[in-house]
Amino acid sequence: MTMEIKISRDDEMRLREELATRSDFEALREQRYLAMPDLSRTRGNPLEEIVARVKALPLFKDFDVIEIPEIVPADISFDLFDFPADHPARSRSDTYYADGENILRTHDTVFWYYYLQHPEIKERIARGEHMGALCYGKVYRKDEIDSRHMNVFHQLGGWYLAPDKEKVEVEDLQEALSAIAKSIFGEQVVFRFNLDTFPYTDPSLELELNVKGTAAEGPAKGEWLELLGGGMPKKSVLKKMGVEGYHGWAFGFGLERIAIASMALPDIRLLWSNDSRVMKQLVLGQPYHDVSKYPPIVRDISFIVGKDFVPNDYFDLVREVGGDLVEEVTLLDKYENDEKFGSDKMSYAYRITYRSIERTLTNAEVDTLHKKLEETTTTILSAAVR
Repeated sequence: MTMEIKISRDDEMRLREELATRSDFEALREQRYLAMPDLSRTRGNPLEEIVARVKALPLFKDFDVIEIPEIVPADISFDLFDFPADHPARSRSDTYYADGENILRTHDTVFWYYYLQHPEIKERIARGEHMGALCYGKVYRKDEIDSRHMNVFHQLGGWYLAPDKEKVEVEDLQEALSAIAKSIFGEQVVFRFNLDTFPYTDPSLELELNVKGTAAEGPAKGEWLELLGGGMPKKSVLKKMGVEGYHGWAFGFGLERIAIASMALPDIRLLWSNDSRVMKQLVLGQPYHDVSKYPPIVRDISFIVGKDFVPNDYFDLVREVGGDLVEEVTLLDKYENDEKFGSDKMSYAYRITYRSIERTLTNAEVDTLHKKLEETTTTILSAAVR
């Protein structure tokens, strides 16, 4: 019987309360990200439409739907999923840590653990039944700033598990991924499968879409774009979660990437817009046409900072100061000169592109914002702005 499973968020609520008592830059940033709406559950948003289409596929009609916490233990997210000890995702330069042991979830695959710990699922396993589940929502990663990336985005994942006596093969996963691609891009969509690598599946694969023939008729037309990833869950990973004698397939993908490809969106920020002129154009399969391409305003910033400087942290800082008015941050130059700066310092230069998706910015407005960025860079990074 299909279930709607909601995992207790008591631990997350406690951690959110602890975050709320802090006033440091990292805590304030995480509070803001956690408070942002879940677009995969926002009526009328194309991300919610993608989820609805996947859930409506006959292949998934008997799948459970599980909702999990957004703050999860790091050991569950990484150790149980065979992430190597030196994997970049474990670093504070890539992942938001709520405290020393808990993180803002970086991938929706973590639902595997919560699903297998549910009492009803344990009973199904004891009876030797097969089962499937879908999970979707926000995930968080420190990342660069451009028209295709945000620190907060959305994923949808799913998996199918069966006792070893039932035959489950890679072709079954390919059938699932094919059905998803066709549900979004139509029956005539052109795609292919390539081998891939994930810590927790073996073998692993990716589905690449040929952009030609979709709504994405811009410069990327005719190119191959990776959209969906999946694989066969490792027996060793399942064993860590207390399950033996089972195998299956699993997948996961970013909803924004699907939406951008489907509508040829020029800017990921459009998915968050409340402008009615923008919102009425956000229809899957229909090319987006700019309401008005507001002009960009460009400012450069250069500074000398310690060699422990982390670019991803700086992208976060820029986003924190400039918010959605920052379209892109580009590294122009970095160099070291022990004689000039000292052996423990480096010089960085960035170009900040400011552009609103809803109105024309003024030079005075951007000057004020950029001045604040310079001051914050000096204060937070102990940097010398040049």
